[in-house]
Amino acid sequence: MSGIPHDHYEPKTKAEKWVNSRLPVIGLIYDTIMIPTPKNLNWMWIWGIVLAFCLALQIVTGIVLVMHYTPHVDMAFASVEHIMRDVRGGHMLRYLHANGASLFFFAVYLHIFRGLYYGSYKAPREITWIIGMIIYLLMMATGFMGYVLPWGQMSFWGATVITGLFGAIPFIGEGLQAWLLGGPAVDNATLNRFFSLHYLLPFVIAGLVIVHIWAFHTTGNNNPTGVDVRKSSKAEAEKDTLPFWPYFVIKDVFALVVVLAVFFAIVGFMPNYLGHPDNYTEANPLATPAHIVPEWYFLPFYAILRAFTGDVWVVMFASWITGGIVDAKFFGVLAMFGAIVAMALVPWLDTSRVRSGRYRPMFKWWFALLCLDFVVLMWAGAMPAEPPYSTISLIGATYWFGYFFVILPLLGVIEKPNTPPATIEEDFDAHYSKPAEPAE
Repeated sequence: MSGIPHDHYEPKTKAEKWVNSRLPVIGLIYDTIMIPTPKNLNWMWIWGIVLAFCLALQIVTGIVLVMHYTPHVDMAFASVEHIMRDVRGGHMLRYLHANGASLFFFAVYLHIFRGLYYGSYKAPREITWIIGMIIYLLMMATGFMGYVLPWGQMSFWGATVITGLFGAIPFIGEGLQAWLLGGPAVDNATLNRFFSLHYLLPFVIAGLVIVHIWAFHTTGNNNPTGVDVRKSSKAEAEKDTLPFWPYFVIKDVFALVVVLAVFFAIVGFMPNYLGHPDNYTEANPLATPAHIVPEWYFLPFYAILRAFTGDVWVVMFASWITGGIVDAKFFGVLAMFGAIVAMALVPWLDTSRVRSGRYRPMFKWWFALLCLDFVVLMWAGAMPAEPPYSTISLIGATYWFGYFFVILPLLGVIEKPNTPPATIEEDFDAHYSKPAEPAE
């Protein structure tokens, strides 16, 4: 599983030997939970267990909710109300599911930005990073389709706006949009398609999560220094690592309890805080909401989508150079998906020879601006598409692309990084070892 030298599972009893010779699942579990893990991992490495919990929560609550939901435009909204009012514990199941999606995305954003800061995407972990980005895209698709299912006003009009983006693709857009919707407009066929995919995709995500875990167990886990575990001997590897069980399991479980305390407080006392009031009104194709906004976790990319209007010079240039094929709407779609592609390409855009941002003084400032930019884009995406919010969105989108395609490659050339510690053991001792007591 891992290239780090460590003790592997050896069956002791006859029963264990019998099972292991036919299906080595016990050994697989043992090697997974006892895998040597860099002992200097900090608290930003807790989000993996939170994400695993969220995925399990969404699947379990989703399965139960499906037992009472009716995927039909005439009954979907009423079936959700039935769940809330008549099903025993139904309101809590729905609130857990809805707010669980928010916790899922909150954790995944911290997980991604931790990887961006500590260079978890660098060789040999490029495939691990790409798998993670595919999981993120599937999460976005699943979250969007799930938001449509209650068939409220914002569900309906959000689906209308987002699926309309596919119609902006030249030549194939109209056919692709009609195929996605199952007809000329958002209707019953659309709801059925989204319901089916929303139910299916979490299991696809679960499969990819297993591959994701397998990938980083093969390459070894990254750590705050970016320095690899020594693999020349088992003795040296043991100085850099600790078994995942019990040390990191206990740490992760403690962190999960703290996170869940906040999560259940939100579910119990303010479950509708992150929802939109318009979505508590049944969908009406004849009444357009004053301001159509997606869920909060889509807002940064929604802001980028709306930032590129017809009067932006780069859009006008793209339209002129393509003879009008690339208009403002299509350019916005390209920018929105391009913002995610930029993150996926970061293993090849970052030219620095140092993996961790901890030892890159210039990088720290640009990365801090990226984090601020993400928050500003999230805020701008929730505002009306008018000045000054449109201007702020454009500035934020410009920095986003500038960071990945200009700043990051240049930093690897012009930046003089600090020297990382020679080993993980050295970093751990510098932070956690007690100073030697003076001799009497």
